Amino acid sequence: MSNSSSFCPVPKEQQPINEYQELQSSWFFGWVKLDPGKYITKLLWVGIWSLIVTAPLAAASFPIAKYPIQFGICTIVGSSIFVMLATVRLYLGWIYVKNRLYGESIFYEESGWYDGQTWLKTPEILTRDRLLVSYEIQPILARIKNTFFTLIGATIAVIISWLLIY
Repeated sequence: MSNSSSFCPVPKEQQPINEYQELQSSWFFGWVKLDPGKYITKLLWVGIWSLIVTAPLAAASFPIAKYPIQFGICTIVGSSIFVMLATVRLYLGWIYVKNRLYGESIFYEESGWYDGQTWLKTPEILTRDRLLVSYEIQPILARIKNTFFTLIGATIAVIISWLLIY
């Protein structure tokens, strides 16, 4: 990889392949590369920690002693919103790198916001980057989308149960 990118004028930290590797090894964005059990566990932890915020808010609206079902539903829906926001953030990070890898050119900044340049990828780099997108990033994006739509479906089911209570 380093031989084909050695003539690339794009600073190392702005090269899409390096952005991909950095994202892949990061604490948060690396979650989607974990096996399914660990990935779901991470998202469950987001949900559990978000209960710290959502439970008191739900208790303010629905005292647990008087409205336990409404309290529970409110807490679950509120918590699922935090998990959905986490999945949206995962998606945005990975789609950014996907677009940078898939594009024929790379926009980069040499020393600041005022001196942006565009570099056309060589055919070899473009092919490598697009293969990376096809075999590595597309499955990641599919996993995040499936997670998000599962959360949406579960949240809608909980909201429907709320409507059935009244």
